[in-house]
Amino acid sequence: MFRTSRMLFIVMLVITVGLPLRSNAQDNARRAGAVFVMTNGADKNEIIAYKRAADGSLTEAHRFATGGRGSGGTTDPLGSQGSLILTQDRSFLLAVNAGSGEISVFRVHGAMLALIDKVPCGGSEPVSLAQHNSLVYVTNAGGNSNVVGFHLDANGKLTMLTDSISFLSTSNSGPGSVSFSPNGQFLLVTEKVTNNIDVFPVQANGKLGAIVVNPSVGPGAFAVLFAPNGTALVSETGPTGGHDAGAISSYVVESDGKLSVISASVPTMGAATCWQAVTPDGKFVYTANSGTSNISGFSVGSNGALTALAGTILATLPDGSTDLDSAITADGKFLYTLDSGTGKVSILSIDGNGDLESRGEVGGLKPSAGFNGLAAF
Repeated sequence: MFRTSRMLFIVMLVITVGLPLRSNAQDNARRAGAVFVMTNGADKNEIIAYKRAADGSLTEAHRFATGGRGSGGTTDPLGSQGSLILTQDRSFLLAVNAGSGEISVFRVHGAMLALIDKVPCGGSEPVSLAQHNSLVYVTNAGGNSNVVGFHLDANGKLTMLTDSISFLSTSNSGPGSVSFSPNGQFLLVTEKVTNNIDVFPVQANGKLGAIVVNPSVGPGAFAVLFAPNGTALVSETGPTGGHDAGAISSYVVESDGKLSVISASVPTMGAATCWQAVTPDGKFVYTANSGTSNISGFSVGSNGALTALAGTILATLPDGSTDLDSAITADGKFLYTLDSGTGKVSILSIDGNGDLESRGEVGGLKPSAGFNGLAAF
């Protein structure tokens, strides 16, 4: 009996001592993730996958072909936000093939991807995607600008919804982004050419109701993104010829599809303010000002009001970075930007007050080679 008790004690001691080690390893794995960049190559579109360590640092893992072609070009050829997105549960990565007119779907296994599906986009030159539960919408910039709906099943297969094509306010309106409201009741699209923000009600069958066209409160509307509390955030490049005239505005989407302004054109103090990223808790939003290669930060109030964080410009990137797409990790601790001009990805940490601190860069991308699209978890 004594020997048995002693053996049980030793076994329990080994298990107990071992638990913290396994727990720490599991915690590190949970906090790690991945960052994805789309090449948008005209001959072969690819996704570059980086392993993300718990400290935010990146290591390139592999390249994965989308099976389609991008548009090619030099700097920001798609002129959009949302060309590469992760689904809400981070199970799938969706990419546009602007050159061949398709949407590709990958299953996500950490920094490893498996191509699951590739389907026609229902238009010409897809530039931006949005997903809510089993619904996916793409906005197509070529020809008669439109949005098209798809059903995404549990296996990552996309099926176009019958009669789900809805046209924007005009042909060739230059859509910049598409975004679902958090409750899935509305789909918003920005039009760069007309400076309009289109609101579509989403019906029970996933199709869209009649378009409600809203003029942007400020010039140069580029991208729309929602905070978790339902506030619509729109980045603005500012008036033509303006000096560091970028801005960001916030809106409430009313039940009739009309937009009510909360904060009108709050200055970013930067130029070519196009992309934005919101922290998962909805407290902060950051804008990528590609014309001045810097990043501005704002707090988002419970009522959607925007307030610039101290100094407004929270991070200045190396000259010529031309920061395009930006993304925040699921834990809200890191912000990444795709620096097209230098062929790098910038890494910044986010503290509890919303301040940013540079954690360096990772290179290996070809500068000014038409890269568009960034996603992270």
